[in-house]
Amino acid sequence: MLIIYFLLAYLIGSLMAGFFVVKVLGNKDIRVEGSGNVGARNAGRVHGKTSFVLTFLGDALKGALVILAGRYFGFTDEIILAGLGFALLGHIKPITLKFKGGMGISTFIGGMLAFEPLIAIFLIAGFLLLYPLVKSFTFAGLGAFILIPITLLFLESSWGIFLMSGILVLIILYVHLDDIKERLDNKSK
Repeated sequence: MLIIYFLLAYLIGSLMAGFFVVKVLGNKDIRVEGSGNVGARNAGRVHGKTSFVLTFLGDALKGALVILAGRYFGFTDEIILAGLGFALLGHIKPITLKFKGGMGISTFIGGMLAFEPLIAIFLIAGFLLLYPLVKSFTFAGLGAFILIPITLLFLESSWGIFLMSGILVLIILYVHLDDIKERLDNKSK
């Protein structure tokens, strides 16, 4: 059952909302428009705010579905977070789009909020504290993500959950490594 859960999580992650939204609303292939990324930010650039919102919600729903499915099947929280990791892998490297996907932010947020809704308070607070200091939406958001494992340790008191959520945050940071380097290079000039 566990292998089926992980496989389904990956396949759910591979359903790219941005591809479908921009195709339906704008009759465009998002992979050849804007940055070529199939995530919410590029969907918004290519086809406006409605496409951004629908893509964000669609991708967030994938993460939430994986969490809810894991709970339905009675898996441990650590296994459920591993399932979210497979959904992230599916979003970042989707078999449906020749392994060229998005950055995983929306899927990660949707999954983490479904896992523990109180995380929203800490994410918003972290973002609001960091944004005036770093003056970057990306850096403030990624910085706020670092609070998630600490928040879960405080709320759930489990080192396994702390470790699994920390691994998920590291995956998100790794996927954004080029963006981080580029922004740091631009700030140093």
